[in-house]
Amino acid sequence: MKSPSHRRDFAKSTLSAAVAGGVMAGVSQGQRVLGANERVRVGCIGVGNRGCQVLQAFAAQQDAEVVALCDVYEPYLKGTYDQVDPRFKSLFERIPARQPKWERPPASYKDFREVLDRKDIDAVIVATPDHWHAIQMVMACDAGKDVYVEKPLSIAISEGRRMVEAARRNHRVVQVGLHRRSSRLYAKLAEVVQSGKIGKVTVARAFRTCNMDPDGIGNAPDSAPPEGLDWEMWLGPRPERPFNPNIMPYKFRWWHLYSSQVANWGVHYFDAIRWAVGEQAPTSLSAHGGVFAVRDSRTIPDTAEITFELPSGMLMTFGIYEASGIPALPRGEVEIRGTLGTIYADEKSFEIVADRGGGFQGRERKPKMKPLTFRSDDGSLDQQHARNFLDCVKSRAKPNCDVEDGHRSTTFALLANIALATKSRLDWDAKSERITNNEQANELLDYTYRKPWTHV
Repeated sequence: MKSPSHRRDFAKSTLSAAVAGGVMAGVSQGQRVLGANERVRVGCIGVGNRGCQVLQAFAAQQDAEVVALCDVYEPYLKGTYDQVDPRFKSLFERIPARQPKWERPPASYKDFREVLDRKDIDAVIVATPDHWHAIQMVMACDAGKDVYVEKPLSIAISEGRRMVEAARRNHRVVQVGLHRRSSRLYAKLAEVVQSGKIGKVTVARAFRTCNMDPDGIGNAPDSAPPEGLDWEMWLGPRPERPFNPNIMPYKFRWWHLYSSQVANWGVHYFDAIRWAVGEQAPTSLSAHGGVFAVRDSRTIPDTAEITFELPSGMLMTFGIYEASGIPALPRGEVEIRGTLGTIYADEKSFEIVADRGGGFQGRERKPKMKPLTFRSDDGSLDQQHARNFLDCVKSRAKPNCDVEDGHRSTTFALLANIALATKSRLDWDAKSERITNNEQANELLDYTYRKPWTHV
C-alpha cells in the first residue's frame, strides 16, 4: 500500500563524483546535498523502548535535528509515558522514561507515510517491530530518504534481499542497528582473528541466558486495545487478530509472527562472529529446541541450540536458554576458539587465552603466547553508530553496517528459525539464497502480506 507520493516515480539524477573521498553516489531530484557542517533533518518511526534509545543517540549529535516522530500508540508518540495502559506497567524498564529534550518539539504522526511524504526530511529511523521493517525501509528509500533501521533487518529472508535492492536502486545510505560494527574493539578483534594469531578457527559460540521460569511473559486473554492505540496499524502486514497485552508492547519478541529471540539477540553475535572470521553465510545448519519449562503464551522456544557450518571449515553455535540464567561461557559474550588460542569478548574488552599441546601433540609444539587483553574506550556504541550514519549521509560513503551486511547477518537468525520450524538440517546456497535440500523450508523464506499491504 503506497501513499500518493510513493505512487509517483522518483526521477534520479546522474551519479555525482563531487563527494568526500571520491565516493560515488546517486541523489534523487529534490533531495538536499548536505555540506559537512549542515544539520541532517531526521524523522523517527517507532518511539517505544528501542526507538527512544536510538533517539537519545541521535540527540547527542549536534548536526542531527529530529523534526518528526511517528508511533501508533499515543502515549509513546506524545512522550506521556505515565499514561500508558495499566496492563503495561509490569514491563518496568521496557516502557521508556522520557524522550530527549527537544530544541523544538517535533511534529507527530500516527501514519509513517506522512513522515515519508515530507520533502524536508533527509533521513528516517525505523525502530518499529520486526514485521514492519521491510515495508517502511523500502518505502523510505523510494521516497529518497536515507535510513537507520533497527536490527534484525527483516522478518523473512526474501524481505531482506528486497531491502538491499531498494537501497541500491535509490542510491540510499542504509545503516542497520548492529552497533558493534562501530566498535573499535570489535574491529581490533577481527584484525587479530584474521591475522592468524589464534590459529585456525574451528568453533565460535554465543548464548542468550535468562531464567524466565515459571511464568515467562505471562498469560493474558485477548481484550480491547488500550485507548490511543491503532492496533490495526500495529498488525500491518500480519494476520488480523484481537489485541493481547502479551504481544504489544515489547513482548512481541516472543511471538514468531512478529519477532524471535534468535533474531533479537542472536543477530548481534552472528554479525560479530562472521565479521571476525571473515564469513558471509553458512553452508548448512541444524537446530533443536522447544518450550521445555516456561508456561506462558509464547510461540517460540524457551530453550534452543542452533549449529551452523561455515565454508572455511568451522562451526558457529548459538543457544537460547530462557529457563536457566547462569552464564554459558566462562566470561564474555562471544567465544572464538582457534588452534593456538581462544578469544572471549564483550563490548568492553576481549581476552586471548593461549592454548597448549595435547592428544599426542607435545606442549612444545604450540608456540608460546602470553595472555593478552584489549579494552575499549568506545563509549556509547549507539552514539558511535549514529555518528557514523550521519557522516555517511553527508559523504555518501558506505556506513559501518551497510544493508547488505545487515541482511547477511539477519539471514543466520532467520535460517535458524526455519530449521526450528521444520525440525531439519538445511543446506544453504548463499548465492541464490535458497535452501537446496528442503523445498518445504523454502516456503518460509517469504510470506504473503495481509491486504492492503503488498511487497514493495
